[in-house]
Amino acid sequence: MSEGLVQRRRKQANEDSPRSEDDPNNDAAGDEERAAEENDKGTRLTLMEQILLLGLKDREGYTSFWNDCISSGLRGCVLIELALRGRIALETAGMRKKGLLTRKVEVKSAEPTGDVILDEALKHIKETQPKETVTSWIEYLSGETWNPLKLRYQLRNVRERLAKNLVEKGVLTTDRQNFVIFEITTHPLSDGNQKTKLIKDVQESVLSKWTNDVHRMDKRMLSLLLLSHASDVLENAFQPLNDADYEAAMKRVRSLLDLDFDAEAEKKGQEVMWAVFEAFSK
Repeated sequence: MSEGLVQRRRKQANEDSPRSEDDPNNDAAGDEERAAEENDKGTRLTLMEQILLLGLKDREGYTSFWNDCISSGLRGCVLIELALRGRIALETAGMRKKGLLTRKVEVKSAEPTGDVILDEALKHIKETQPKETVTSWIEYLSGETWNPLKLRYQLRNVRERLAKNLVEKGVLTTDRQNFVIFEITTHPLSDGNQKTKLIKDVQESVLSKWTNDVHRMDKRMLSLLLLSHASDVLENAFQPLNDADYEAAMKRVRSLLDLDFDAEAEKKGQEVMWAVFEAFSK
């Protein structure tokens, strides 16, 4: 069958099934289509891998020793990834209209995601009774809890495991660096194109592709912006910008941080995502 015939058939199929611009499902469908396109072009990185890649020093191959925010930020990414993949959700608000941070996390589907870190977190959430809130899960998965009974929920060596994933995807390589009194495994940048594209996408999302309607933004990019800010790595993406663009970009990020996350969650769902944003805004 000729390529031209295939294209004409696809075009006809699209014309036969028009979708209203006002359809609230269009945004979600658009997100899925864009994700599929990325998968066609190459291996798509998870939110956790993107945050780590933004935080890694290109040549040295490790994150800043002074960054104590990235650990909890990565756990927030885990929860959002599980939500975007349809594995978890928040319990219903009920008649009392509970806030995002008081509602418990529920498992919608226990089907494995194929990602070891995500599946480990999903297993913990599924087996835990009584159910816990988003804030509690960020603390438990980070190991930042005073309750010794909850320490078993900690996701260990997350940065190292994510770095190994990026090595397998050809983005990073493995090396060792000696710091006189100790030696560590490092993961310098191997494929600079991946990180360059990631930084460009982040910059464009708040500059040339900016929209004042937050619900028209790609959910993954919105999550990447706010969680890279919470993880203290967003500055790395904005550093190459000139002064005018930097000021405009930061102003728009601040406008996202100032949103009423409870109100936004009521409009178009993805409540776990908004709950994670709310948890890091406190």
